[in-house]
Amino acid sequence: MRDAHPSQTAIMAAASRAAHLVVDGEPYIFRDTLAATLLGGQAEELVGYHRVHGGHIVLSGTRAQVTARAAYTERRLGDRFEQYVVLGAGLDTFALRRAPGRPPTRVIEVDHPATQQWKRELMAAAGLTTPDGPVFAPVDFESGGLMSALREAGLDPGRPALVSWLGVAMYLTEEAVAATLAALGRLPRGSELVMEYALPPGLRDERGAEYASFALAAAADRGEPWLSFFAPDEVSSLLKQHGLEVVEHVRQAGCVDPELWRRQDGLRPADLCRLVRAVVTG
Repeated sequence: MRDAHPSQTAIMAAASRAAHLVVDGEPYIFRDTLAATLLGGQAEELVGYHRVHGGHIVLSGTRAQVTARAAYTERRLGDRFEQYVVLGAGLDTFALRRAPGRPPTRVIEVDHPATQQWKRELMAAAGLTTPDGPVFAPVDFESGGLMSALREAGLDPGRPALVSWLGVAMYLTEEAVAATLAALGRLPRGSELVMEYALPPGLRDERGAEYASFALAAAADRGEPWLSFFAPDEVSSLLKQHGLEVVEHVRQAGCVDPELWRRQDGLRPADLCRLVRAVVTG
């Protein structure tokens, strides 16, 4: 969010998760059944745009990206962790979709204060405000203060947490990425991080390069340019430097069962961004 305007990145990601259930056929990669509800009056227009232009690589590529990364991360969460920290949560709906009766998980959403206020308003308008909803921890990633914000939000320093950091790092400077990882390295031993990062041009596949040729320019035009790009070995080195041990790097194609990519529609994986899963060892 810039200049108190809603984050276009958060809106587009939520719209893409909602559109996946309307535009793309089964098998679904990920089911976000509340994204459209949270978007409220904007949902019809945004999903309608996917209906009309959904075959364009930016729209189909974004649907593939946001659904694959969410599916991987929420599968990793499962019932393994009692604490789930969502960095740059935007319009994430996990805390609102949790099935009744599943083991309790404390969900802490970290984002810019203005983004969180906007989300609160959307939740209230949609009737999605519940006692079991997310705990909000306001943070500006470029300014720091992550750990103090998590403590104030009730993070238990004695229990491991899963941290998801999806669709955020590419919008930050390398210095801000490193500072955030330094903070996460102080989480309890056994905590895990799932982080999405963008590849530099020479490491992208053909579809990733085509997607980037449209998406990066569009992001810059809306005032949210991509600022950092990392090779996998650079990410591994940075994580190790801050007390996190890499378990795996995951291409978009590997985020879900390969059978889910055997599709009749135009949804295809691209190698532009990857996920890395790492464990706090300190």
